[in-house]
Amino acid sequence: MKSQNEQILNYLQKGKPLTAMDALRLFGCFRLAARIRDLKDDGKKIISSRKHVKNQFGKDVIVAVYSLKA
Repeated sequence: MKSQNEQILNYLQKGKPLTAMDALRLFGCFRLAARIRDLKDDGKKIISSRKHVKNQFGKDVIVAVYSLKA
């Protein structure tokens, strides 16, 4: 089985953006920011942006969205 870092990198390499909720649902990853830091420390060019979404209570919140730099 691939590590979470490998799974996340493979996902990002497909050109798909990734949020913490996506990472939890897809890879069982509770600490996406830590995994992103690992990948950046390995030299991967990952960028983050912010996205406005509604949480389960209908409140507007801002989440990080990670993607590979083109």
